[in-house]
Amino acid sequence: MKTVQLAQGVQSSILGFGCAPILGAVGAGQAERALGTALDHGITHFDVARSYGYGEAEKFLGRFLHGRRDEVVIASKFGIRATWKASLLRPLKPLVRTIRPRRGGPPGQSTTPAPQSPARKDPFHERVPLTAAEMRGNLEHSLRALKTDHLDLFFVHEPTAGIPHIDELSETAARLKDEGKIRAWGLAFGWRQLPALESIIDAFDVLQFDASPGAGHYENARSARAGSPNVIFSPMRHRGGLDPTATLRKLWEDFPRSVVLCSMFDPSHIRANAGAAG
Repeated sequence: MKTVQLAQGVQSSILGFGCAPILGAVGAGQAERALGTALDHGITHFDVARSYGYGEAEKFLGRFLHGRRDEVVIASKFGIRATWKASLLRPLKPLVRTIRPRRGGPPGQSTTPAPQSPARKDPFHERVPLTAAEMRGNLEHSLRALKTDHLDLFFVHEPTAGIPHIDELSETAARLKDEGKIRAWGLAFGWRQLPALESIIDAFDVLQFDASPGAGHYENARSARAGSPNVIFSPMRHRGGLDPTATLRKLWEDFPRSVVLCSMFDPSHIRANAGAAG
């Protein structure tokens, strides 16, 4: 599979695996099979966050990748985390998966997309203050869960407005790089949030945002970020009449320094998308 350099020391497959549904909409068995298929087809980029799987996805991914750390790129995020109430869902999740119908979709789509940020009254997730202390503390939590001594990419997770302490976070990111705990840091956000964040995006090494060829903001995103390192999520949301393979190829043509994330838990979808990235 083709690769791209997102930052110094971060060489990634151009197709990434989105782990948001793991231990949420997708159970352990299906997740293990999908992750194994992804590795077998050359996917090396795995995107997770503290909040994914109601707080359980990082630990699951860490166990799965044990012994293969040098082969993969791991990206995680801080800014949203599961509350203690999320642990109460653990025994209920298998039952919910059984009785709730899954939404089908073309290759690249998650069968049941997980929200990127908590709903206003979501009792199972909460926002974390974006301070240096929280940044370091959340990183240490993620490193323990993932069973690794460093993250390749460490993102601020979808802030709802600006980031008041951006200088403090930038200084902390520089120290974490010097300590070898992260290789690069970034900002993960929905493109609609750009007006509140535009003044600070140059502080980050990598941006992660939504882009799909039929989306209203697509051309603006391409104009602004075509030559920069990005991680793109939700690529199939607005395909503009393109089939999934053509959608991915257009994204890589328009954003040649980017990784495109897909939440792929059907082996046939993984094989099709990996073929497009070959």
